[in-house]
Amino acid sequence: MRRFIALSLVVAGVLATSPPAVAGGGTLIRRTSYGIPHVLADDYRGAGQGLGYAFAQDNACVMAEIVVTLAAERSRWFGQENEASDLYYQRLNQSSVVERQLARGPSKQAKDLVRGYVAGFNRYLTENGLPTACAAYARPITEIDVWRRVHQVAGLTGSEGFQEQLVSAQPPGSAVTAPARVATERPGSNGIALGRDATVPGTGMVLGNPHFDWDDTWRFYQHHLTIPGELNVSGAGLYGVPVVNIGHNDRLGWTHTASEAQTITLSKLTLVPGDPTSYVVDGKAHRMIAEQVTAGGTTRTLYRTPDGPVVEDDRALQWTDTSAFVLRDANHGNLQVVDQWLAIARARSVSDLHKALVRHQALPWVNTLASDATGTAYFGDVQVVPHVTDEQRTRCDADTPIGLVVLDGSRSDCGWGTDPDAVTPGRFGPGRLPHLIRRDHVSNMNDSAWLANPAAPLTGYPSIVGDVGTERSARTRVGLDMIGTNDFTLSTLESAMVGNRNLTAEQGRAAVVAMCQANPSLPANDGQLVDVRTACAALAAWPGTGDTGEWSRGAYFWRSFLTLTGRPGTSLWQVPFDPADPVHTPRGINANDPGVQRAFAEAVRMFAAAGVAVDVPLDAVQQYEGIPIHGCRGPEGCFNVISVPGPPRPDMDPGIPHGTSFVMAVELTRNGPRMSSMLVYGQSADPASPHHTDQARLYAKKQWVKGEFTEREIAANPDLSVRRLR
Repeated sequence: MRRFIALSLVVAGVLATSPPAVAGGGTLIRRTSYGIPHVLADDYRGAGQGLGYAFAQDNACVMAEIVVTLAAERSRWFGQENEASDLYYQRLNQSSVVERQLARGPSKQAKDLVRGYVAGFNRYLTENGLPTACAAYARPITEIDVWRRVHQVAGLTGSEGFQEQLVSAQPPGSAVTAPARVATERPGSNGIALGRDATVPGTGMVLGNPHFDWDDTWRFYQHHLTIPGELNVSGAGLYGVPVVNIGHNDRLGWTHTASEAQTITLSKLTLVPGDPTSYVVDGKAHRMIAEQVTAGGTTRTLYRTPDGPVVEDDRALQWTDTSAFVLRDANHGNLQVVDQWLAIARARSVSDLHKALVRHQALPWVNTLASDATGTAYFGDVQVVPHVTDEQRTRCDADTPIGLVVLDGSRSDCGWGTDPDAVTPGRFGPGRLPHLIRRDHVSNMNDSAWLANPAAPLTGYPSIVGDVGTERSARTRVGLDMIGTNDFTLSTLESAMVGNRNLTAEQGRAAVVAMCQANPSLPANDGQLVDVRTACAALAAWPGTGDTGEWSRGAYFWRSFLTLTGRPGTSLWQVPFDPADPVHTPRGINANDPGVQRAFAEAVRMFAAAGVAVDVPLDAVQQYEGIPIHGCRGPEGCFNVISVPGPPRPDMDPGIPHGTSFVMAVELTRNGPRMSSMLVYGQSADPASPHHTDQARLYAKKQWVKGEFTEREIAANPDLSVRRLR
């Protein structure tokens, strides 16, 4: 009886905060300021239709490029340099992994949402024709196109990062060159969830701040989906995936950060002597599976085992006469992420959220941080993680130091295990993965789960999930310091986000300035003295933040100088890392260290060689469509990450490849949510759209978009436009 009453109250709560069914039938798309669509529909198909139509209005050409990529047709339209991409996706498509997984699930709601999204997108194309800018390669999309995009997102930090190495893996003697992996900026994020003890009004608050590529195909799109009595969720999702990835409903707000957990492993195969396409497991020989793949005018035979494809680079992962490497990705075939994000969107509390994560266990490579209207905060790294125990890592280590788990592929007992509570075999179950519920705060800035809350360190999880007791990044430390020195309101949470603190400058700029003022000439690496007075004066005048404007002169020099202090032989910190005080160590730049002084002189030389003034303002080196963008790099100790390249170069491009993308600050009150946001690059990747730079101009002025969630708020928006789809 109690369970029935509780369930009735929950349902009543959903109905009380939801609008009535769509009057007159069909689906409504209400656009508010800055082009944000609020879709009101009677069912999941209608919600998908409204979102697909709105997205096509803003980004039809980006979706066309995504579809071309996933269909393995980039070489045809964008040049032969896309051959590796085409071979990679053609191999995936030939495997029918997406089609097989669709036959096993997802849910009817998820399929209806995607079906509607496709119908809405194509309806827009039918009504308006193919966009001129991409008419050559654009076409109506299919459900398989969208599900392929879902699968691509799930594999973003796994197989997707090995495309060239997977399609270039060939037996010894092949003319195909296997390139080395190029280090790229991985997805990152800041996430803070505040409980009632950390906020002035005693409410729950969430700050979501993903750092993604600003490339058109990996942007976020802001939207609001409402199905009365069923779903009411607002936030942002990655292009081409019809869900809210980071957002809120009326009772719960959540965000994600890129997890330190490894979602792929490699196995080192022992090959049969004289036969490099056969390998040995437990003393028995097995032949690799050969697959002929044709794409972009190239036909290539690629190899795999039941665990995954053979991978090769020209460094540690070479395919020799005696060994080869296989990549196994725990997110291969993961289409359940759509149901996972729908379940999160329907959660009414932190408890509901955790149950949803445990039930589906489909998040691909992210932590989750959340808070609810009771002022309860949550951190969880309940996601897809290969079942590789610490004992197994030690026993099966293949002695290949590349920063990933590499297991001995010659032994079957070195394969993945499984837990009884794992939703999918081969993974750790939710009971082995870290989570924390607090009344004060939790956070993550892409370090491991260990210090989600320093007062309650998380330990005991497998090392493949993350480390414990190691130095935290400067970005993590500045984030923890921000939290620890504030009792938050929504306004102060917003201000903390764009305060643009630079922890290394706070800890060491004064010492460095004193050093260079006392030494107007410093020796470079070759011993030659370099005049450093102009650079020293710039740092002395700089306030030590990531703000733009006239006072930002010196910020870019500091960034470049700090990068050079990482060279061998430099002792940067006065106080080294202390695991007993991980929030406050290391600290204090050791300006008298000869390596630090040489780095300063080398930075001055570097600017001179590039023809860039040492006092160049940030405005000149961080821009979006000519708009100066404030923020700085994470290794500097900056929370608001804008990742422009470090060292100066001649003819530098001030464009931003990666960094703060969508920002959401939400307060969960008992009377409903209060939210403000910034989608820095706007709703549309089309330069002709009025929503291409409108929010960038707001961001430059540190102004926020007020969230509109209730029907009354939406109706009162001064820029409201309404479109009905029947």
